[in-house]
Amino acid sequence: MIDFRYHLVSIVAIFLALSVGIVLGTTLLKEPAIDTAETLANQLRLSNNELRAELKTVQGQNAANDAFVTADTPRLVRDTLAGERVVIVEAPGSSVSMREAVQQVVTESGAIVSGRVTLTDKYLDATQSDVVDRLATDAKPVEMTFTAEDTPYDKAAAVLANAIVTGDPAQVGKANPVATGVLEAFQRGGLINVAEQPAKRADLALVIGPAEPYAGETAVAQSAAVVSMATALDEAGRGTVLAGPLNSSAAGGALAALREDTVAAEKVSTVDNVDMPAGRVVVVYALREQLSGSSGQYGMGPGVSAIEPSAPAVPTPTSGG
Repeated sequence: MIDFRYHLVSIVAIFLALSVGIVLGTTLLKEPAIDTAETLANQLRLSNNELRAELKTVQGQNAANDAFVTADTPRLVRDTLAGERVVIVEAPGSSVSMREAVQQVVTESGAIVSGRVTLTDKYLDATQSDVVDRLATDAKPVEMTFTAEDTPYDKAAAVLANAIVTGDPAQVGKANPVATGVLEAFQRGGLINVAEQPAKRADLALVIGPAEPYAGETAVAQSAAVVSMATALDEAGRGTVLAGPLNSSAAGGALAALREDTVAAEKVSTVDNVDMPAGRVVVVYALREQLSGSSGQYGMGPGVSAIEPSAPAVPTPTSGG
């Protein structure tokens, strides 16, 4: 009987101790740990709400700015490129919607888009470089020569550029006698797709870079191939602009590759915010600047010289009664 009472008292004592411990633990934990945690959570909640409100305000401002520029774009670019012909070259991975948007603005500037040449994924496929080299060598005009340092993409760019642009004002809008054969050869090889009539040569070229930077072991070579194309178009015609979204100016992007190439950057202009209405206007101004023999790196990303050319061309007034 004594043993039973002893065990009963012991069990009661244990539960009592646990109860007291729980009460004391809760009280000690609440003061100040729980209060501190609750205060911190409230502060974070308030901060997040403020950040959301700020983000919503900024997004609203950007949307309003974009709407304003879009509505005013026809006036901003009117007659800036009147009488010029522009050929559009699209790099693998470029955005169709972005190209369509910038093409519309180029057309609103008074220019004629002669056509489009789209480089395929096969064109930049490292395993196809021998095919690119062979096609370029077979399709080149007799008078064209390559140097020992030329890569397959340097050769292909030179051949294609010669077929679709010209620096001779008297030849603008006229087909290069060898252009049709060159474009057909590259199409048969699966390296390009053609729309409209790029063989009726333009004097200006707009290269649309990839929507996302190339990735993987061949990314540097792929960006270099895009730079080769832009440089060859500039040398064969009267000017070239390489355009893309902001991330194309970051490390690994095609625009970044061109800006890091001091020789190319002295000749070819870039615009890194062509996914924005303002950037598309700047593309037109940059093309016009190219006609004067100058170039620049424009936009919002690393390596820019300004947001736009310092003195956008003012359309020459037309006479009238």
